[in-house]
This record gives sequence, structure tokens and C-alpha cells, in this order.
Amino acid sequence: MKITAAITHEQGAEFKLEELEIAEPQANEVLIRIVASGVCHTDVMGRDAAVTPYPAVLGHEGAGIVEKVGDSVSSVVPGDHVVLSFASCGHCKNCLSGKPAYCSDFGILNFGGNMLDGTTRLQQHGHRVSNFFGQSSFATYAIANERSVVKVDKDVDLNLLGPLGCGIQTGSGAVFNSLKPSFGESIVIFGAGGVGLSAVMAAKVVGCSKVIAVDVVDSRLELAKELGATHVLNSKKVDVVEEIRRITDGGTNYSLDTTGVPVVVSQAVEAIQVLGTAAFVIVAPDLSKSPTFTYGKRVIGIVEGDSVPQLFIPQLIEYYKDGRFPFDKLVKFYEFSEINQAFADSKSGIAVKPIIKM
Repeated sequence: MKITAAITHEQGAEFKLEELEIAEPQANEVLIRIVASGVCHTDVMGRDAAVTPYPAVLGHEGAGIVEKVGDSVSSVVPGDHVVLSFASCGHCKNCLSGKPAYCSDFGILNFGGNMLDGTTRLQQHGHRVSNFFGQSSFATYAIANERSVVKVDKDVDLNLLGPLGCGIQTGSGAVFNSLKPSFGESIVIFGAGGVGLSAVMAAKVVGCSKVIAVDVVDSRLELAKELGATHVLNSKKVDVVEEIRRITDGGTNYSLDTTGVPVVVSQAVEAIQVLGTAAFVIVAPDLSKSPTFTYGKRVIGIVEGDSVPQLFIPQLIEYYKDGRFPFDKLVKFYEFSEINQAFADSKSGIAVKPIIKM
């Protein structure tokens, strides 16, 4: 079947909307008509850092409507509304233990360019085109393994839901599933982008007494206050660690870094109290260089919010419907033809969470 996709032909190149061929879904696979797809930092890596073979169709926060199912698919039927999330094998020890985000083959399945069977479903002029994150949702249609497909309620705007599959579940899941702060504890979140602000909303839901957001863009800090931050700090204007210690009388129970910036990584460790926990959701530099690394502090890395998407994403939607998780305030919509502008606006800070409408 012919589809339109935003194809990346080489490292750093702008997206081009071109015609491709998509194969039929195989056993355990689902063909989805993509309605919208979020833009995430991982897509920027896919375009600029050569983490997947080119040419490729990126996009990994897809939402759409099931068009067709392959043999053995039992969780969805044509017409269902779905969100697409990361790929996992389902057979390794971590997958079988309910930790698919730590699948032993996570890197291969999400960045290697192929589906679970080692082949791709996309071609152009008879040549293979790489899949991305088991979905390649910057396209009018996508194929995903049933393990990556999450059925969602039809009474919520499907255009909004794609980012729940990665960025929003990463930030909120870091709080809900990994750190699990108790009522009244404190947390500082470095970076007020889509991931960080999702963590802010989650921290409010669980009842953290102090939710501190740190960024360099005042407009994002204002949005953080609207979403539940009790304190906001512009790290260009204040000594962040000193202010955090003042606000919390010595340091927070938890910190979450969503930036990966070396100086911020150190601040995330320095800002927590003795026996506190510092968490990181992206690749970080050598944490042992932090001067406070060894003083009874715990450092953890978190992938995809430590979530089981089929369980966690519907839970986030319920929080949204109840008015407790207003992630729609992060969103700015773009037409498919504006995909390069969406990436530029994300980089400049104009858009917190761009969503491409197909």
C-alpha cells in the first residue's frame, strides 16, 4: 500500500514528505492509520545523531485508528483508537518480569531499523527504509507489533494522545513508577520541557509538598507553576543548589534530571539530601565526578518511565479526564507539511510538545 511519510535520507537532513510502500501486517502486527504523532528529543537524535540506519522514517509517539490486524492479534480490532509506544521482545527476563522498558533487546528493536523478525515494513523504489521504535509514526500509516499498541478510550481527542507513548509517560512514570515519593516529600525537576513538566504534574498528583522546577526559559517556568510547581528557579539567575537547599531546609528527597547537561547532572546530585535519590531519564555523563556522589545518595537511570504502556497510558488518560493531569497544556499542533518547523520550534523553546497532525 502506498503511504506518505516524512523520510530522513541522511544524518542531519531535513524531513521530506515522500511516497513509500508499506507491507501488509504480519502475525502479531497491526496496521494503524496515523492521526497524529508527537515530536520528541529521541526523534531529534534519530535525525541528527545517526542512531538508526538511513534512510528512515522516524516518529515514535504515534496515535491513530486500527486499519487491519495480522494473524494472532487479539487485543485490538479495526476501528479501535490506539497509542503506539516503544518496542520490546516479550521473551527476555526483564520483559517477562513486567519491565519491558528494560528489554534486553531494547536498543536493537527501537533503533536498529527493523521489526521483531529482523526485516522492515517500509520500502521506496524497491529499497528498504528503516523502521524507528517499532512504529515509524511520521507517516499516514504505520505498522507496529501488538506489544507496542495500547487501546484507548474513544471519548478523548486522539490528536492529543501520541506523546503519552514516550515523552509524557517518561516524565510522569519517573515519578509514579520509579521514585514513588510519599505524600509530603519534596522533589526538584531539572528541565521544564515535555518530560519535565509531565513529572511536575505527576508530583502534584502524588502530593509532594515542594515541587521545584528548574529551567532557563521563564515562560516554561510560568507553565510549570500553572501545572503544579510550588517553586520555580531560573538557573541563569540564581545559584540553583543553594536555593534548593534553602527552600527544602537542606535538600530534596528526590531530583529528576531531564536535560543531560553535565553541570545540571552534578546539580541534580548535589541538590538532594543524604539518603535522597537522583534520577536521570537520558544518557548522562560520568556521575562519579559529582563532589557529593558518595554521601549516602542513590542514583538511578529510568527508561520510558519504568512503565508497562498497556497499563500506564490508560491510567494517565483517566487522570487527564479527571482534570488532574492536564497535559494538553503542553501541546502545540502542526500540519504534516510543517514538520520541519515543528522541530525548529521545539529546539528554540517556542513549542513545549509539538504534535504533527496527519
